[in-house]
Amino acid sequence: MYLYLTTTGRVTGQPREIEIWFAEHGGCFYLIAERKSANWVRNIQSQPQVKVRVGDAEFSAIARIVRDDSEPQLAPVVKALFDAKYGWCDGLIVELRPASGLKPFGAP
Repeated sequence: MYLYLTTTGRVTGQPREIEIWFAEHGGCFYLIAERKSANWVRNIQSQPQVKVRVGDAEFSAIARIVRDDSEPQLAPVVKALFDAKYGWCDGLIVELRPASGLKPFGAP
């Protein structure tokens, strides 16, 4: 299963959707970008409000970059989840926090 992330283009203002691997932890979704210069990363740095689609669930979220040095407990957990799920965990971690009032994916 993939996550579909829609960002707002930082130059055009148009919606931009990507299909990407993800992990879930603590009610948030985590993505890993191979490059800090990826367009979707640059878009969320400009406009952190995003739309997310996973399976049948669709919701708005706030995206942010997780800094390894300032969040030394979170980054290793996310990397371990990615390594276990995909056999890969190198790159920049991005957190997607569902907007308030929405149930996390998989919640009853």
